[in-house]
Amino acid sequence: MADSSGPRLIFEFEGFKYEIYDTQVLNRDYDTLLLAWRHPIGGSGGRRSRVILKPVQVSSDSERSERVWEEVQLASHLEHPGIAKVYGFASHGNTAYVVMEHLRGCYLLTAMDFALLVERRLSPVFAAYVAAEVAGALGYAHQRISREGHPMHIVHRAVGPMRIRLGFDGRVKLANFGAAYSELRDRLKTPPGLLRGDPAYCAPEVLRAVMESTGSRADPLIGGAIDGRADVFSLGLVLLEMLLAEYPLDPTDTPVEGAPAGFSFPVRAERTTQLSLDVLAYRLLRFHPSEAERRLEFAPGPLRSIVRRALQPDPRERFSAAEMREELLVYLGTVEPPVLADEVAAELKAIFEAAARVKRLTANPIERTALTPDEDEG
Repeated sequence: MADSSGPRLIFEFEGFKYEIYDTQVLNRDYDTLLLAWRHPIGGSGGRRSRVILKPVQVSSDSERSERVWEEVQLASHLEHPGIAKVYGFASHGNTAYVVMEHLRGCYLLTAMDFALLVERRLSPVFAAYVAAEVAGALGYAHQRISREGHPMHIVHRAVGPMRIRLGFDGRVKLANFGAAYSELRDRLKTPPGLLRGDPAYCAPEVLRAVMESTGSRADPLIGGAIDGRADVFSLGLVLLEMLLAEYPLDPTDTPVEGAPAGFSFPVRAERTTQLSLDVLAYRLLRFHPSEAERRLEFAPGPLRSIVRRALQPDPRERFSAAEMREELLVYLGTVEPPVLADEVAAELKAIFEAAARVKRLTANPIERTALTPDEDEG
Protein backbone atom coordinates (compact mmCIF):
# COMPACT_ATOMS: atom_id res chain seq x y z
CA MET A 1 0.00 0.00 0.00
CA ALA A 2 1.04 3.59 -0.53
CA ASP A 3 2.94 5.57 2.08
CA SER A 4 3.23 9.35 1.91
CA SER A 5 6.96 9.08 2.61
CA GLY A 6 7.69 6.34 0.07
CA PRO A 7 7.70 6.02 -3.72
CA ARG A 8 4.41 6.70 -5.45
CA LEU A 9 2.57 4.38 -7.78
CA ILE A 10 1.81 6.25 -10.99
CA PHE A 11 -0.17 4.79 -13.87
CA GLU A 12 -2.35 5.93 -16.76
CA PHE A 13 -5.82 4.75 -17.69
CA GLU A 14 -8.28 6.07 -20.28
CA GLY A 15 -7.20 9.69 -20.45
CA PHE A 16 -6.04 10.18 -16.86
CA LYS A 17 -2.81 9.77 -14.96
CA TYR A 18 -3.23 8.51 -11.40
CA GLU A 19 -0.65 9.22 -8.70
CA ILE A 20 -1.31 7.31 -5.47
CA TYR A 21 0.27 9.22 -2.61
CA ASP A 22 -1.13 7.74 0.63
CA THR A 23 -3.25 5.01 2.19
CA GLN A 24 -6.35 6.45 3.80
CA VAL A 25 -7.80 3.21 5.25
CA LEU A 26 -6.10 -0.15 5.72
CA ASN A 27 -8.10 -2.31 8.11
CA ARG A 28 -9.46 -5.83 7.84
CA ASP A 29 -13.00 -4.69 8.70
CA TYR A 30 -13.26 -2.12 5.89
CA ASP A 31 -12.41 -1.60 2.25
CA THR A 32 -8.86 -0.43 1.62
CA LEU A 33 -8.94 3.18 0.41
CA LEU A 34 -6.09 5.07 -1.24
CA LEU A 35 -5.60 8.78 -1.78
CA ALA A 36 -4.53 9.76 -5.28
CA TRP A 37 -4.18 12.65 -7.68
CA ARG A 38 -6.05 12.35 -10.96
CA HIS A 39 -4.44 14.31 -13.80
CA PRO A 40 -6.11 14.78 -17.20
CA ILE A 41 -3.70 13.90 -20.00
CA GLY A 42 -3.68 14.56 -23.71
CA GLY A 43 -5.99 17.27 -24.95
CA SER A 44 -8.57 16.99 -22.18
CA GLY A 45 -7.08 19.86 -20.16
CA GLY A 46 -8.17 20.78 -16.66
CA ARG A 47 -6.46 20.77 -13.27
CA ARG A 48 -5.58 17.71 -11.28
CA SER A 49 -8.05 16.67 -8.60
CA ARG A 50 -7.83 14.55 -5.48
CA VAL A 51 -9.75 11.25 -5.59
CA ILE A 52 -10.15 8.12 -3.52
CA LEU A 53 -9.28 4.78 -5.11
CA LYS A 54 -10.77 1.53 -3.83
CA PRO A 55 -8.53 -1.31 -5.06
CA VAL A 56 -9.94 -4.71 -5.95
CA GLN A 57 -7.71 -7.64 -6.91
CA VAL A 58 -9.29 -9.19 -10.01
CA SER A 59 -6.58 -11.43 -11.46
CA SER A 60 -8.28 -14.73 -10.58
CA ASP A 61 -11.73 -13.62 -9.45
CA SER A 62 -14.18 -12.77 -12.21
CA GLU A 63 -16.93 -12.09 -9.65
CA ARG A 64 -14.90 -9.29 -8.09
CA SER A 65 -14.35 -7.77 -11.50
CA GLU A 66 -18.08 -7.92 -12.24
CA ARG A 67 -18.90 -6.34 -8.89
CA VAL A 68 -16.59 -3.42 -9.62
CA TRP A 69 -18.42 -2.88 -12.87
CA GLU A 70 -21.79 -3.22 -11.12
CA GLU A 71 -20.83 -0.63 -8.50
CA VAL A 72 -19.84 1.83 -11.21
CA GLN A 73 -23.03 1.12 -13.16
CA LEU A 74 -25.21 1.67 -10.10
CA ALA A 75 -23.40 4.92 -9.32
CA SER A 76 -24.38 6.28 -12.73
CA HIS A 77 -27.99 6.28 -11.47
CA LEU A 78 -27.15 8.23 -8.30
CA GLU A 79 -26.76 11.99 -8.71
CA HIS A 80 -27.41 13.58 -5.33
CA PRO A 81 -25.42 16.12 -3.29
CA GLY A 82 -25.52 13.79 -0.29
CA ILE A 83 -24.04 10.80 -2.14
CA ALA A 84 -20.31 10.61 -2.87
CA LYS A 85 -19.74 10.46 -6.61
CA VAL A 86 -18.16 7.53 -8.40
CA TYR A 87 -16.28 8.71 -11.48
CA GLY A 88 -15.70 5.27 -12.94
CA PHE A 89 -12.94 2.74 -12.64
CA ALA A 90 -9.27 2.48 -13.50
CA SER A 91 -7.02 -0.52 -13.91
CA HIS A 92 -3.33 -1.22 -13.41
CA GLY A 93 -1.84 -4.70 -13.56
CA ASN A 94 -4.09 -7.16 -11.73
CA THR A 95 -5.84 -4.44 -9.74
CA ALA A 96 -9.01 -2.57 -10.62
CA TYR A 97 -9.78 0.67 -8.80
CA VAL A 98 -13.16 2.24 -8.19
CA VAL A 99 -12.52 5.98 -8.57
CA MET A 100 -14.51 7.99 -6.04
CA GLU A 101 -15.02 11.58 -5.00
CA HIS A 102 -12.80 12.90 -2.23
CA LEU A 103 -14.36 15.26 0.32
CA ARG A 104 -11.90 17.06 2.56
CA GLY A 105 -12.87 15.99 6.05
CA CYS A 106 -13.20 12.66 7.84
CA TYR A 107 -15.43 9.65 8.25
CA LEU A 108 -18.05 9.76 10.99
CA LEU A 109 -16.24 6.96 12.82
CA THR A 110 -13.13 9.14 12.99
CA ALA A 111 -15.13 12.06 14.40
CA MET A 112 -16.67 9.80 17.06
CA ASP A 113 -13.29 8.26 17.94
CA PHE A 114 -11.64 11.67 18.23
CA ALA A 115 -14.50 13.04 20.34
CA LEU A 116 -14.09 10.09 22.71
CA LEU A 117 -10.33 10.61 22.75
CA VAL A 118 -10.69 14.21 23.91
CA GLU A 119 -13.54 13.36 26.32
CA ARG A 120 -16.29 15.05 24.35
CA ARG A 121 -19.64 13.90 23.02
CA LEU A 122 -21.04 14.84 19.67
CA SER A 123 -23.85 17.28 20.37
CA PRO A 124 -27.45 16.12 19.79
CA VAL A 125 -27.87 18.71 17.04
CA PHE A 126 -24.69 17.50 15.33
CA ALA A 127 -25.99 13.92 15.43
CA ALA A 128 -29.42 14.96 14.17
CA TYR A 129 -27.96 17.04 11.34
CA VAL A 130 -25.73 14.19 10.14
CA ALA A 131 -28.56 11.67 10.36
CA ALA A 132 -30.93 14.00 8.47
CA GLU A 133 -28.44 14.43 5.64
CA VAL A 134 -27.87 10.69 5.35
CA ALA A 135 -31.62 10.02 5.49
CA GLY A 136 -32.07 12.45 2.61
CA ALA A 137 -29.49 10.60 0.53
CA LEU A 138 -31.08 7.24 1.36
CA GLY A 139 -34.56 8.52 0.55
CA TYR A 140 -33.33 9.57 -2.87
CA ALA A 141 -31.61 6.22 -3.52
CA HIS A 142 -34.60 4.19 -2.36
CA GLN A 143 -36.88 5.94 -4.86
CA ARG A 144 -34.64 5.72 -7.93
CA ILE A 145 -36.21 4.67 -11.21
CA SER A 146 -34.16 2.94 -13.90
CA ARG A 147 -33.71 4.44 -17.35
CA GLU A 148 -36.29 1.91 -18.52
CA GLY A 149 -38.78 3.34 -16.04
CA HIS A 150 -38.70 0.55 -13.43
CA PRO A 151 -38.14 0.96 -9.66
CA MET A 152 -34.57 -0.02 -8.81
CA HIS A 153 -35.30 -1.06 -5.20
CA ILE A 154 -31.86 0.07 -4.04
CA VAL A 155 -30.85 -0.94 -0.51
CA HIS A 156 -27.42 0.29 0.61
CA ARG A 157 -26.85 -2.62 3.05
CA ALA A 158 -23.76 -1.04 4.62
CA VAL A 159 -24.88 2.22 6.25
CA GLY A 160 -22.41 2.79 9.06
CA PRO A 161 -19.95 5.34 10.45
CA MET A 162 -17.23 4.41 7.92
CA ARG A 163 -19.55 5.03 4.97
CA ILE A 164 -20.57 8.50 6.11
CA ARG A 165 -18.14 11.25 5.15
CA LEU A 166 -18.16 14.57 7.00
CA GLY A 167 -16.74 17.58 5.21
CA PHE A 168 -14.84 20.28 7.06
CA ASP A 169 -17.27 22.65 5.32
CA GLY A 170 -20.30 20.99 6.94
CA ARG A 171 -21.32 18.78 4.05
CA VAL A 172 -22.30 15.16 4.70
CA LYS A 173 -22.06 12.41 2.08
CA LEU A 174 -23.09 8.78 2.09
CA ALA A 175 -20.39 6.75 0.38
CA ASN A 176 -19.67 3.29 -0.94
CA PHE A 177 -22.65 1.56 -2.52
CA GLY A 178 -20.39 -1.41 -3.30
CA ALA A 179 -22.48 -3.82 -1.20
CA ALA A 180 -25.83 -2.38 -2.31
CA TYR A 181 -28.74 -4.43 -3.53
CA SER A 182 -30.51 -3.17 -6.63
CA GLU A 183 -32.50 -4.49 -9.53
CA LEU A 184 -29.98 -3.51 -12.15
CA ARG A 185 -30.22 -5.69 -15.21
CA ASP A 186 -27.82 -8.67 -15.04
CA ARG A 187 -26.74 -7.87 -11.48
CA LEU A 188 -24.85 -10.50 -9.54
CA LYS A 189 -26.98 -12.52 -7.15
CA THR A 190 -25.98 -12.87 -3.52
CA PRO A 191 -25.12 -16.52 -2.80
CA PRO A 192 -27.28 -18.27 -0.18
CA GLY A 193 -25.99 -17.93 3.36
CA LEU A 194 -23.79 -14.89 2.60
CA LEU A 195 -24.36 -11.69 4.57
CA ARG A 196 -23.36 -8.70 2.45
CA GLY A 197 -22.83 -5.24 3.86
CA ASP A 198 -21.91 -4.37 7.44
CA PRO A 199 -23.07 -6.99 9.99
CA ALA A 200 -22.65 -4.55 12.89
CA TYR A 201 -25.44 -2.30 11.57
CA CYS A 202 -27.62 -4.92 9.93
CA ALA A 203 -31.41 -4.88 10.28
CA PRO A 204 -32.91 -7.98 11.94
CA GLU A 205 -35.04 -8.85 8.91
CA VAL A 206 -31.89 -9.04 6.79
CA LEU A 207 -30.31 -11.46 9.26
CA ARG A 208 -33.43 -13.63 9.25
CA ALA A 209 -33.67 -13.60 5.46
CA VAL A 210 -30.06 -14.68 5.05
CA MET A 211 -30.54 -17.42 7.64
CA GLU A 212 -33.55 -18.69 5.70
CA SER A 213 -31.98 -18.37 2.25
CA THR A 214 -31.67 -21.56 0.22
CA GLY A 215 -30.30 -22.52 -3.15
CA SER A 216 -33.73 -21.94 -4.70
CA ARG A 217 -33.96 -18.48 -3.16
CA ALA A 218 -30.40 -17.36 -3.52
CA ASP A 219 -30.92 -13.69 -2.78
CA PRO A 220 -33.00 -12.76 0.28
CA LEU A 221 -33.92 -9.37 -1.19
CA ILE A 222 -35.66 -10.83 -4.23
CA GLY A 223 -39.31 -9.94 -4.57
CA GLY A 224 -39.27 -6.96 -2.22
CA ALA A 225 -38.99 -9.08 0.93
CA ILE A 226 -36.59 -6.43 2.25
CA ASP A 227 -36.66 -2.77 1.32
CA GLY A 228 -35.12 0.57 2.21
CA ARG A 229 -36.42 0.41 5.77
CA ALA A 230 -33.52 -1.95 6.46
CA ASP A 231 -31.25 1.05 5.83
CA VAL A 232 -33.39 3.12 8.20
CA PHE A 233 -32.68 0.60 10.97
CA SER A 234 -28.95 0.88 10.22
CA LEU A 235 -29.13 4.68 10.33
CA GLY A 236 -31.08 4.47 13.58
CA LEU A 237 -28.22 2.48 15.11
CA VAL A 238 -25.73 5.05 13.83
CA LEU A 239 -27.79 7.90 15.34
CA LEU A 240 -27.99 6.02 18.64
CA GLU A 241 -24.23 5.46 18.58
CA MET A 242 -23.58 9.16 18.00
CA LEU A 243 -25.77 10.06 20.97
CA LEU A 244 -24.39 7.39 23.31
CA ALA A 245 -20.75 7.82 22.24
CA GLU A 246 -20.39 4.03 22.02
CA TYR A 247 -21.57 1.14 19.87
CA PRO A 248 -25.07 0.29 21.19
CA LEU A 249 -24.71 -3.49 21.03
CA ASP A 250 -21.48 -3.58 23.02
CA PRO A 251 -21.88 -1.03 25.84
CA THR A 252 -18.97 -0.54 28.21
CA ASP A 253 -20.96 -0.01 31.41
CA THR A 254 -23.88 -2.41 31.00
CA PRO A 255 -23.63 -6.19 30.90
CA VAL A 256 -25.08 -7.50 27.66
CA GLU A 257 -26.12 -11.10 27.32
CA GLY A 258 -23.94 -13.10 24.98
CA ALA A 259 -25.13 -15.81 22.66
CA PRO A 260 -26.29 -18.81 24.72
CA ALA A 261 -24.78 -22.23 24.34
CA GLY A 262 -26.23 -23.92 21.31
CA PHE A 263 -27.10 -20.70 19.45
CA SER A 264 -25.56 -20.81 16.02
CA PHE A 265 -25.81 -18.27 13.21
CA PRO A 266 -25.34 -20.48 10.12
CA VAL A 267 -24.23 -17.65 7.88
CA ARG A 268 -20.90 -16.32 6.70
CA ALA A 269 -20.31 -12.58 6.53
CA GLU A 270 -18.52 -10.73 3.78
CA ARG A 271 -17.00 -8.45 6.44
CA THR A 272 -15.27 -9.29 9.69
CA THR A 273 -16.59 -7.83 12.93
CA GLN A 274 -15.11 -7.10 16.33
CA LEU A 275 -17.82 -9.16 18.00
CA SER A 276 -18.22 -12.75 16.85
CA LEU A 277 -20.95 -13.11 14.25
CA ASP A 278 -22.93 -15.44 16.55
CA VAL A 279 -22.92 -12.90 19.39
CA LEU A 280 -23.66 -9.99 17.09
CA ALA A 281 -26.57 -11.76 15.41
CA TYR A 282 -28.01 -12.86 18.75
CA ARG A 283 -27.92 -9.32 20.13
CA LEU A 284 -29.33 -7.74 16.97
CA LEU A 285 -32.20 -10.22 16.79
CA ARG A 286 -33.09 -9.57 20.44
CA PHE A 287 -32.52 -5.81 20.41
CA HIS A 288 -35.56 -3.70 21.28
CA PRO A 289 -35.86 0.10 21.04
CA SER A 290 -36.94 0.28 24.69
CA GLU A 291 -33.28 -0.41 25.53
CA ALA A 292 -32.27 2.63 23.52
CA GLU A 293 -34.88 4.83 25.20
CA ARG A 294 -33.70 3.76 28.63
CA ARG A 295 -30.14 4.75 27.82
CA LEU A 296 -31.15 8.03 26.14
CA GLU A 297 -32.77 9.70 29.15
CA PHE A 298 -30.36 12.62 28.74
CA ALA A 299 -31.26 13.21 25.06
CA PRO A 300 -33.95 15.56 23.73
CA GLY A 301 -37.39 13.94 23.62
CA PRO A 302 -37.85 14.28 19.84
CA LEU A 303 -34.58 12.43 19.20
CA ARG A 304 -35.57 9.64 21.57
CA SER A 305 -38.80 9.22 19.62
CA ILE A 306 -36.98 9.20 16.29
CA VAL A 307 -34.52 6.55 17.47
CA ARG A 308 -37.36 4.44 18.87
CA ARG A 309 -39.27 4.40 15.59
CA ALA A 310 -36.19 3.87 13.41
CA LEU A 311 -35.20 0.82 15.45
CA GLN A 312 -38.54 -0.98 15.49
CA PRO A 313 -37.96 -4.73 14.98
CA ASP A 314 -40.88 -4.85 12.53
CA PRO A 315 -39.93 -2.82 9.44
CA ARG A 316 -43.60 -1.97 8.87
CA GLU A 317 -43.48 0.14 12.03
CA ARG A 318 -40.39 2.11 10.99
CA PHE A 319 -40.06 5.34 9.09
CA SER A 320 -39.23 5.47 5.45
CA ALA A 321 -35.94 7.32 4.99
CA ALA A 322 -37.83 10.39 3.75
CA GLU A 323 -40.08 10.37 6.82
CA MET A 324 -37.09 10.04 9.13
CA ARG A 325 -35.44 13.02 7.47
CA GLU A 326 -38.58 15.13 7.90
CA GLU A 327 -38.81 14.30 11.62
CA LEU A 328 -35.15 15.16 12.12
CA LEU A 329 -35.62 18.47 10.29
CA VAL A 330 -38.63 19.27 12.48
CA TYR A 331 -36.45 18.75 15.57
CA LEU A 332 -33.61 20.82 14.11
CA GLY A 333 -36.12 23.58 13.36
CA THR A 334 -36.85 23.93 17.08
CA VAL A 335 -33.21 24.54 17.98
CA GLU A 336 -31.98 28.08 18.64
CA PRO A 337 -29.85 29.34 17.05
CA PRO A 338 -30.72 27.47 13.82
CA VAL A 339 -28.44 24.56 12.98
CA LEU A 340 -26.52 25.25 9.78
CA ALA A 341 -23.63 23.54 8.03
CA ASP A 342 -21.27 26.16 9.47
CA GLU A 343 -22.17 25.20 13.05
CA VAL A 344 -21.63 21.51 12.32
CA ALA A 345 -18.30 22.31 10.65
CA ALA A 346 -17.22 24.37 13.67
CA GLU A 347 -17.97 21.50 16.06
CA LEU A 348 -16.01 19.08 13.89
CA LYS A 349 -13.10 21.52 13.68
CA ALA A 350 -13.00 21.90 17.47
CA ILE A 351 -12.84 18.12 17.91
CA PHE A 352 -10.01 17.84 15.38
CA GLU A 353 -8.02 20.65 16.93
CA ALA A 354 -8.25 18.97 20.33
CA ALA A 355 -7.33 15.56 18.87
CA ALA A 356 -4.33 17.03 17.04
CA ARG A 357 -2.85 18.01 20.40
CA VAL A 358 -2.88 14.38 21.53
CA LYS A 359 0.16 12.25 20.75
CA ARG A 360 -0.17 10.43 17.45
CA LEU A 361 0.46 7.04 19.06
CA THR A 362 -2.53 7.60 21.30
CA ALA A 363 -4.72 8.80 18.48
CA ASN A 364 -4.60 5.77 16.20
CA PRO A 365 -7.67 6.06 13.99
CA ILE A 366 -8.76 3.59 11.35
CA GLU A 367 -8.61 6.54 8.98
CA ARG A 368 -4.83 6.74 8.89
CA THR A 369 -4.61 10.13 7.17
CA ALA A 370 -7.11 11.90 9.45
CA LEU A 371 -4.47 14.10 11.09
CA THR A 372 -2.22 14.38 8.03
CA PRO A 373 -2.23 17.78 6.32
CA ASP A 374 -3.66 17.64 2.80
CA GLU A 375 -1.28 18.01 -0.10
CA ASP A 376 -1.65 21.28 -1.95
CA GLU A 377 -4.00 21.15 -4.94
CA GLY A 378 -1.27 22.60 -7.10
